[in-house]
Amino acid sequence: MWRPVDRKTYAAYGFGLMALKYALDAALIWLFVGRFWTPFDYVSPLWSTREQVLRGAPSWLAPVLVVITLPFLWIGVSLTLRRAVDAGISAWTCLLFFVPGVNYVWMLALCVLPSRWTRARPAGAPPPQVDERLTSALLGVAASLGITLVTVGIGIYLKRSYSTGLFLGVPFTMGYISSYIYNRRHPRSVGESVVIALTSVMIAGGALIVFALEGIVCTLMALPIALALAWPGAVVGRLVAQHSVEAGAGVGVALLVPLFVAVEPRHAPPAHEVVTVVEIAAPPDVVWRHVISFPELPPPTELLFRVGVAAPTRARIVGTGVGATRYCDFTTGSFVEPITAWEENRVLAFDITSQAPPMTEWSPYREVNPPHLDGYFRATHGEFRLTPLPGGRTRLEGRTAYVVDMFPQRYWTLPAGRIVAAIHERVLRHIAALAEEEESR
Repeated sequence: MWRPVDRKTYAAYGFGLMALKYALDAALIWLFVGRFWTPFDYVSPLWSTREQVLRGAPSWLAPVLVVITLPFLWIGVSLTLRRAVDAGISAWTCLLFFVPGVNYVWMLALCVLPSRWTRARPAGAPPPQVDERLTSALLGVAASLGITLVTVGIGIYLKRSYSTGLFLGVPFTMGYISSYIYNRRHPRSVGESVVIALTSVMIAGGALIVFALEGIVCTLMALPIALALAWPGAVVGRLVAQHSVEAGAGVGVALLVPLFVAVEPRHAPPAHEVVTVVEIAAPPDVVWRHVISFPELPPPTELLFRVGVAAPTRARIVGTGVGATRYCDFTTGSFVEPITAWEENRVLAFDITSQAPPMTEWSPYREVNPPHLDGYFRATHGEFRLTPLPGGRTRLEGRTAYVVDMFPQRYWTLPAGRIVAAIHERVLRHIAALAEEEESR
C-alpha cells in the first residue's frame, strides 16, 4: 500500500528529479553530439525534434536516452498518483503524466493544490492509503509501456527493422508483464487481467501517437495484431504470477524481448506484383502518348486517398527511349523512374530509384514522419503494356513490383496491394479518358 504525498514533498522530489534528468540528457548530448539540449526541447513531443538534435550522434545514444528515462518515468507516475490522492483527486489522473504539454501544467497544479485528507481526518487517524489493486494495475501498465519504449527504440530507431520480435513479441510481452504484476501480490480473475493487458496496449498505442512516433492510421492498422497477442500474454502472465516462487523470475522473462529484437537477424523481404488492366476505345499510338506523360489529374475522391494515401497527380518525361527519365508526381512528392524498356506503342518499362512517402499520416501535429514511411514500402519496378484489339481499341496493362519490409509481410501486403491497385486504377482511368477524348475529336 502506498501513502499519499503532500505538495511540498511532491514539488521537492519533482523538481529535483527533473533537474537530474535534464543534467544527464544534456551531458550525454553535449559529449557525443556537441549540441546544447535546452529544457524547452522537452516541450515538443515530436521525435523529429530529438532527431535534429541527435543528428550525427552514435546509433546507440537514442536508445540509451530512452532507457535512462524509464526510472524517472515510473517515479514520476507513482509520485503523481500519490499526490493526486492526497489532493482528493482520482488516482487515474496520474495518466495525464504521459500527455505532452498537459503533463507540465498538471504537475504544476499538483504542486499548488492543498491536501484534502489532512483537513478532514480526525486527530490521530492514520493517513489514507492508495488501494493495492489500483497500484498493481498502474504499475503493470507503466512497466509494459517501459518495455515497449525500450524495444521500439532498439528495433526501429537503432536497428531500423520492423521485425518479428517487434510485432509479435512486444504485444505478447505487454500483456504478460502487465498481467504478471497485477496478479503478483494477490490473485485476480482472468477477465480483470485481460482488461489490464488490453488497456496497456491501448495506452501504448496512444503514447506512440501523442509522442509523434506513429500516426493514427497505421497505429489503428497494427492494433488488431497487438490486441490479439496481448490476450494470451495476459493469461500466461497470470499463471506465472500465481505459480512462480521468485518475484524477479517472472519480470526477467519480459526482458528477453528487447534482447531478442537487438540480435534478431534481418531477412530480405519477398517481392510482390500488382497487375491492372483496362480496355480503351482508342488505338495504341494514341494511348502511348498519354502513357509516357499525362497532365494533371482531378483531385482524388476515393476514400483511400482521402485518408492520406499518396495519390498520383501527373506524369512527365525527360528524353525519349531507354535512358530517359520519367517522373510521376504524387501528392507527397515525386517518383523517379529511369526508362529500361521502350517499345513504342507496345511496352514502357522503368525502374523506380527514388520515391515519395507512400502516405501522409493522420496526427495531432502538423509534421509527423513515422519511420515506416521511409523505405519500408518500396515500389521497385513499373511497366505499361499496350495490346491492339479489334475495332481500333487497346488493352492497357499496368504492372508494379514492390516489397514490404515489415513483419508480418502477409498482413501488410494486403493493404499495400490494395493501395497499388488503387493507384493503377486512378492512372489508367485517366489515361483512358484522355486517349478516348483525343480519338473522338
